[in-house]
Amino acid sequence: MKSHSILLFTTITLALSAGIAKSDEVIDGYSAYIGQDDLYNSKGDRLTQPWQVIRQDRANYHKFGIRQDGDEDDSYFASEANRAKAEAMLAQGEISRADGKRILRGDTTIHVMIYGRGTVGRSLRVIAE
Repeated sequence: MKSHSILLFTTITLALSAGIAKSDEVIDGYSAYIGQDDLYNSKGDRLTQPWQVIRQDRANYHKFGIRQDGDEDDSYFASEANRAKAEAMLAQGEISRADGKRILRGDTTIHVMIYGRGTVGRSLRVIAE
């Protein structure tokens, strides 16, 4: 299932790759369901930016073991240091305003492609459905 999601998403993103540096390649990717648990940080504060929700979703998955149907594994965001880079990576990547709003509402599935070189991530491309 994960390989099918990545293949489909890669095909779509190849056609849309305007903002990603041409020297970067897909180094990882995953799909995840954004549920209510992902919309709040560990202190219970409501998150207000899409990158915050993406970071919290990956912390829930990797650190806290909070997983929902539709959540896939990734190796990149298993690292807390890499999760801390989510804001900068999304700023260098692509997400539509509509997809950002979907993420902040929750109850949506996201597809995330991580671009970089080797094991160094530089940008994210995010699509919500």
